Parts: sequence; C-alpha cells; structure tokens
Amino acid sequence: MTACCRVFPATWSRLVWRPPRSPGRRPLSLFSSPGASTWTKVVSDAEKLVGYPTSFMSLRCLLSDELSNVAMHVRKLVGTRHPLLNTARGFVYDSKSSLQMRGLVVLLMSKAAGPSPAASHLTAQDMVSGIYPSQRNLAEITELIHTAFLVHRGIVNLKEWTVSDGPLKDMQFGNKMAVLSGDFLLASACTGLAQLDNTKVVELISSAIGDVVQGLYYENCHAAEGAGATDDVDMVTWEEQMFLSHGALLAKSCQAAMELAKHDQEAQRLAYKYGKHLSLGHKLNSDLHPFMRGSMGETVSFSLRAAPVFLHRQMIGEERWHQQLEQAKGQRDRLDYSKLLAAVKSEKGVSSAVDLCCYHSNKALEALRAFPPSEARSALENIASAVTIF
Repeated sequence: MTACCRVFPATWSRLVWRPPRSPGRRPLSLFSSPGASTWTKVVSDAEKLVGYPTSFMSLRCLLSDELSNVAMHVRKLVGTRHPLLNTARGFVYDSKSSLQMRGLVVLLMSKAAGPSPAASHLTAQDMVSGIYPSQRNLAEITELIHTAFLVHRGIVNLKEWTVSDGPLKDMQFGNKMAVLSGDFLLASACTGLAQLDNTKVVELISSAIGDVVQGLYYENCHAAEGAGATDDVDMVTWEEQMFLSHGALLAKSCQAAMELAKHDQEAQRLAYKYGKHLSLGHKLNSDLHPFMRGSMGETVSFSLRAAPVFLHRQMIGEERWHQQLEQAKGQRDRLDYSKLLAAVKSEKGVSSAVDLCCYHSNKALEALRAFPPSEARSALENIASAVTIF
C-alpha cells in the first residue's frame, strides 16, 4: 500500500460538483455553532458504541509517574506563550472533540468489520463490544503516536522569540520538555506495538511514523522558505504531502485493525481508503475554518499552505499571487491577513476547497459500502459526513 495519495483528478480546477445527499442522512457542518454541537453529538454517540469514551484514551500513559513529573515542571511555563501549555490543556479538554478522534475511528472500524472467519485462534468471548483487545490496544497506540507528534510540534523557534512570549530561559525549558515528553510517548507507543506480536502491524505503524516525520519535514521546509514555497508544487504533490503528515497514521491504523482480526486484503484496502479520505477531508475542513467565519473586524491568521490559499494561487498564477502578497503587506513588511483573506475569497479558491472536501468525504463513504450495515458503520458514515461543508 503506497503512502502517496493520488486520488484527485488532474482536472481538479474544473471540479464543481457536490456529492449527492444520501437519503436519511442530514449533512453536518463544523463551522457554525449548530454544526459544532452536532459534531459533539456524533462523537458522543460513536463513543457509546465502542464501550467507553475515547476522549481520554491515552490518559493511562499521561498519568504515569514519568509524565506526572513532567507535568509538575510544565507549571513553570504558566504566564508564557509556549505552545506546550495549550497542548497540555487539550489532553484534558478539547472543545473541538477531535484530539482523540483517531483511536475512536480505529475502534469503530474494528466493530464495523466484526470478526473474521479466518481468525480461528480468536474467540468471540475475547471481544468487548464487538472489538478484540488487540484492536483496543492498537487504538491506544495510535493515539499515543499522534499525541507524541502534537507535543513535538510545540517546539518554539527561539529565533522568533520576543519578550512578550515569556522569559527566554522558560521558553528554552519548554522546548526541552516538549522533546522529552514527545519522545517518552513515542517510546511507550513502540513498546505497546511490539507487544501486539504481529509483524505486519508493526511494519504498517512503523511506516506510518516515518510518513508523519517526512510530512512534517516538508511542512517545516516550506515554512522556512516562506511564501514562495509552493511555486513548483502541483495539487497532486500537495495532497501527497498533506497525506503524509495528516492521514498516513489513521489510514494505516485502520488497515492494521483489520489485520489483527485476520480480515482479507480487500477489507484492509477499504479500511485504509476510509482512513485516508477521512483524514484529508478533516484537514481541508480545518484549513477552511478562517475562510468560513467571515466576521467583520475579527483578527484572522492562516497558513499560506492552507488548501484555499494553495488552490487560489494555482488558479491565478504565481505572478498575480506575488502581487497580491505585496499589496497585503503592512508595517514592517508584515502580512495583513485580512487583506489576503479578502483576495482569496474573491476568487474560487474557497469554493474549490469545499468541493475537494466533499470529494474526500464521498470517497470515505464509498469505502464503507462493502461493510455490513450496523450502528458502527452508521457512526463512521456520520463522522465522514461531518467533515463535509454544504
């Protein structure tokens, strides 16, 4: 199974369709208050199906003696703007209900597929709420890996440090804690992975870790190069890079869950496909947030590699894009994101990103059709629909 994500047609710029609404399933949106509350209900209902809430799936590891000591030291960062503080808060309360979504999806996929006739050495008595213990362990491992990379992302570039961020020594200390904590979580995940005693699963998840590292490398390189970082990157390459950092872990974890229950290659392929397209849809959903709010006078900020921006610059060409960048510069050559937001919204970058989000949601739903109808499959369908913007 390749890590590359060549799923979007070459004629992406002409894509204007929107997937048909399935009978009986109400489209969900995450960008308004009603949508956000509906998303919370979708997650809550899904958690009931797998036997217990997954919002604190990695809490057992987070409450270990090692990380409890780290937490004591992290209190020194209170009063600073170190990102590790926000990451730590997210472990306890995540208003978007998305921090621990990967483990939930792995459990739902395991339940939706059910036991395999080929798994003669596994008995139904071993299952809890239709899920094998090894699949639950895999879900926890997936969350630990994701959490480890979240912590590592909280490392601050001290070259951009300002006095308002906090004392320099505290920011340096925060970086050390981010490195050590992330490494500990990753090591714990690898230990649990070895205990699954399945060579193929170890290979899948290990390759997913490598994919995430490669994807983050691309992101950091482009961030260092600045606004012209995607001059030579086409849409297919952009999606491949986004898949590495945002989709490979979930896609390969879903496939690994099928392998643990000894499902055939086709079931594994479909599980991988669902995880891949759900992840890309979720990434597009996240990228679209600043462009969908539209509140006047609100301070906005977004990545220049966000999907609407990337699609916008692909449509208008690099020469006009750099002209717009110059026009959006304010004092000290800092970008006025409000002006840039208006420029992007004036073209079709946002609507094309919406259509691309619909495309990936539809492909995720398509992958589920081969699984037998069940509450778990319906929950996976609702999650896929919830990342779609209508």
